[in-house]
Amino acid sequence: MSITANAIVLRSSVPCPPGSRVEGALGGTPPVTLRLKVHASKRQPDGDFLLEGRPLDLTRETRERLGALLVG
Repeated sequence: MSITANAIVLRSSVPCPPGSRVEGALGGTPPVTLRLKVHASKRQPDGDFLLEGRPLDLTRETRERLGALLVG
């Protein structure tokens, strides 16, 4: 998983077509809903999919929380 100001990449067990909007959850306290507009969905050798897209409605606090997860 990676995140920048305008892009997010994550793994999914299901494919999503370009242009679709998907929703997921970030656990912890408090739980946060993540929304993403998909630009690409690529199948990985293990059967999962790498979703690339643009985060929607991402607050600064959520972005910082995601960044801390990636570093830690």
